[in-house]
Amino acid sequence: MFSDTLKDATQQNHQDLEKIIVPKIRSIRSEPDYVNLLNLFYSYFGGLEARVQSAVDERLLPDYSERRKAMSILNDIEALDGTAIEMAANADLPEIKDHTAALGALYVMEGSTLGGKIISKMIAQALPGKADHALTFYQSYGENTGEMWNTFKTALNEQVNSAEDQQSVIDAANDTFLKFSQWIEKAS
Repeated sequence: MFSDTLKDATQQNHQDLEKIIVPKIRSIRSEPDYVNLLNLFYSYFGGLEARVQSAVDERLLPDYSERRKAMSILNDIEALDGTAIEMAANADLPEIKDHTAALGALYVMEGSTLGGKIISKMIAQALPGKADHALTFYQSYGENTGEMWNTFKTALNEQVNSAEDQQSVIDAANDTFLKFSQWIEKAS
């Protein structure tokens, strides 16, 4: 299945990103620390969503509107009385020219929902009772997270057949991981 190939082909960039993000999560000690983390996701995912929106074919991914992340991140920032920072743009983001590249970027964003339950528990432990009302992004689809992930993987497996399309998705996913790592390092 292509989704397995994609996971293997992006594993290194995925792990490199986790090595940058996990210490930031573990270092949260206050609501402003948490707002800073949320802003990293908001600014990158918000800019990325704008690119994906212009290329995704919603006839092929009809639940795309349910998969948008930036608004839930912004809601969490505002619930903590934080202020959102500017969104990533231009060279800070991967190039998304067509539906297959959009699927590659969405693979990274959708994959972030899988770790959300773990991250929300880490944040709740770091800020007991203080951030419970601002975990909507990390709690994502709630009990439907696994189902939404499987639906997305099915779309990948059904829509990405040719070697050229597969390479486009892989390249976009790797570039999305890489540019997100660079965005975080730039903000640090």
